[in-house]
Amino acid sequence: MDELPILEVRRIEANIIKPIYEEMVIALGEERAREILTTAINKDAVRQGAELAASTDEPNDLETFTTLMGRWSKGDALTKEPLHSSKDQLDFNVTRCRYAETYAEMGLSHIGTILSCGRDGSLCEGYNPDVTLTRTQTIMGGATHCDFRFKVDK
Repeated sequence: MDELPILEVRRIEANIIKPIYEEMVIALGEERAREILTTAINKDAVRQGAELAASTDEPNDLETFTTLMGRWSKGDALTKEPLHSSKDQLDFNVTRCRYAETYAEMGLSHIGTILSCGRDGSLCEGYNPDVTLTRTQTIMGGATHCDFRFKVDK
């Protein structure tokens, strides 16, 4: 059985999170609601990264990570411009992000970064604590592209 593309998983999650987040904003204020949501999403991303690493017998380097990342792009969710790929470095730009488009359609652009972009570094932490992500801009944040730069620090 094929697993759902991550884009569809995120859409389902967002439909559940939206009313909960709105109630948290009413009860706690927007700043505190964002903090709680960020903490919860990042903890879950670390867990997902560990599960991703455990899902294969291959080393948890960036070559394996590249192979495992296919679900995130499934269904034309991301249009990528590859720049460099090796076991210790992975650089690419995302020039189209359907995650950003989906959150905009759902009226969730204001928390889209928390729901998707913000979890990327935490996913790396769970996958391999030696992997770091440097990203200076995202489409979700209004840029023309996302600049993903992964590196294994040994």
